[in-house]
Amino acid sequence: EVQLQASGGGLVQAGGSLRLSCATSGFPFKDYAIGWFRQAPGKEREGVSCIMLYDGTTYYTDSVKGRFTISSDNAENTVYLQMNSLKPEDTAVYYCAAGSGPGVEYWGQGTQVTVSS
Repeated sequence: EVQLQASGGGLVQAGGSLRLSCATSGFPFKDYAIGWFRQAPGKEREGVSCIMLYDGTTYYTDSVKGRFTISSDNAENTVYLQMNSLKPEDTAVYYCAAGSGPGVEYWGQGTQVTVSS
């Protein structure tokens, strides 16, 4: 059974930090890419960052570049999203997802991130 368990969300003041974790199981971790997506109320889901676990290549959407860092612990089959200098506009439900090709194959449940001004 494939599982992606996102955790680490919470309430933080603007300028603060959070680290999200995506613990995975049930698929060949190193053959996949793991991405973080977010959806704010009334908005479409957007891609935030992803990491290609087979070569470590990372991508970030422009609005989080320089503030967010994605990383992986291949021994633990876990991907992290370190979020620094958080802004109120980062408030959203954050989801992790996995795919071995151009689309998402597996979604995890969301974790709420709320940034107060």
